[in-house]
Amino acid sequence: MRILLIGGNGFIGSPLMSELRCLGHTVAVFHRSADGAAATSKVVRIQGDRNRLSDYLIPLSRFSPDVIIDLILSSGEQALQLISVAHELTRRVVVVSSMDVYRAWGVMHQAEPGPVEPLPITEDSPLRSVRTLYTRETLKMMESIFTWVDERYDKIAVEEAILNDPEVQASILRLPMVYGPGDLLHRFFPLLKRITDERPYVLLPDNLAAWRAPRGYVENIAHAITLAATSDRAAGRTYNICEEPSLSELDWQRRIAQQTSWSGRLVVLPKERTPEHLWQAGNAEQHFVASSKRIRAELGYMEVVQLDEAIRRTIAWQRQNPPCTINLKQFDYQAEDAALAATA
Repeated sequence: MRILLIGGNGFIGSPLMSELRCLGHTVAVFHRSADGAAATSKVVRIQGDRNRLSDYLIPLSRFSPDVIIDLILSSGEQALQLISVAHELTRRVVVVSSMDVYRAWGVMHQAEPGPVEPLPITEDSPLRSVRTLYTRETLKMMESIFTWVDERYDKIAVEEAILNDPEVQASILRLPMVYGPGDLLHRFFPLLKRITDERPYVLLPDNLAAWRAPRGYVENIAHAITLAATSDRAAGRTYNICEEPSLSELDWQRRIAQQTSWSGRLVVLPKERTPEHLWQAGNAEQHFVASSKRIRAELGYMEVVQLDEAIRRTIAWQRQNPPCTINLKQFDYQAEDAALAATA
């Protein structure tokens, strides 16, 4: 197949591009930067601005893709541009969305009114009714990390624009919290820094320790996208992608710690006795246990990298690639020592 990746230079795009090429597909990458992964991967490179996608119709037509995979859709306006271009190139598109479209995510962020959402979260679970999920400050932070995010970020609007076009056979992939080498959010860093600093213990507030959330290793996410892009059965379908079972935060940190030489322990305290810099914002009563049964049953999806190996690879990368800036307020060891001493 001839597969066009929009935004193929990044965290998920790089392993996705590698898998597609290993399977013998011809890959083109449409991207903003002249350097990066696509510059060294023997793929067709089309440089441009995805916010002006229609301006590049001639070079995109020259590649003549069988399917378009868009990894960086942020708004409904961008999705409409993609649909317009797809009408000229192909009727098959695969769009990366997020599990933040679900009402449960809104409840967790205290943006959605009403009771907690029942679990597990399936592709048929209700979506958010409140469309503005993130504050302007949070969006600015997201834009500084993920250059493709814009101020109109709304994955529900993305999905609506894609699915409402009867001429396009679309697959929607709702992603979890993705970790692995290249993770710009450095999800492992807070725990690994404490281990490197030889802290004898790591504190967790009880509500965070019990909280369960969907996760996925980056190469496994790329594998799921590959299956959706190369399977006719995926046309018109929406899929959750995540590891199962969804581990609690305590169990997740325990799995990470077990792969280090750390001799300390994880300590759970009542939230009110835990320093505030360790609290998780939002409503921890809303767990987010998602089901990926549909993609496993319909497309035969299985993780190609097992959990312990995924964690090992991520630890190795994170230790070699600490974040450029560190918020030292999240490492107030004096406050943590005082909190633990107060419980003795």
